[in-house]
Amino acid sequence: MTTLTPGRLLGALALLLFTLPAMAQSTPIGVWRTIDDETGEPKSHVRIYERGGKLFGDVVQLLPTASNPEAVCSPCADEFEGGNLQGVVILRDMAWDAGDQEFSGGRITDPKNGRTYRAYMKLEGPDRLRVRGFLGVRALGRTQVWRRAP
Repeated sequence: MTTLTPGRLLGALALLLFTLPAMAQSTPIGVWRTIDDETGEPKSHVRIYERGGKLFGDVVQLLPTASNPEAVCSPCADEFEGGNLQGVVILRDMAWDAGDQEFSGGRITDPKNGRTYRAYMKLEGPDRLRVRGFLGVRALGRTQVWRRAP
């Protein structure tokens, strides 16, 4: 049996303090800054959360840009036009796929056109999330790379 000395206890605590943040970042759960795939500008903050074993994402806030200082959805589909989108669920039913090492099987809604697409997302390190919405086959879609919000 190993004796727990103050030095070993301190070492174990230090290891725990350094590994916990890395472990916590190995999931897409949290707040992400979405980046427009056409302009490269940050567009919004989306909160990804787990419910019933699946991941969902809602808009926390739209970010002001040079072309949209009021931070409202414009131009957007009729139901979203002029709104701040706070609380709108845009990502639904994403489940972990161990074979492909990604979250898939869900849907993502584009407020610009109001359409909902099949989706998958994949972590690329602790602070990058590749999100792709597509029609039918994965080749027919758009990809955005989201960054973990500070």
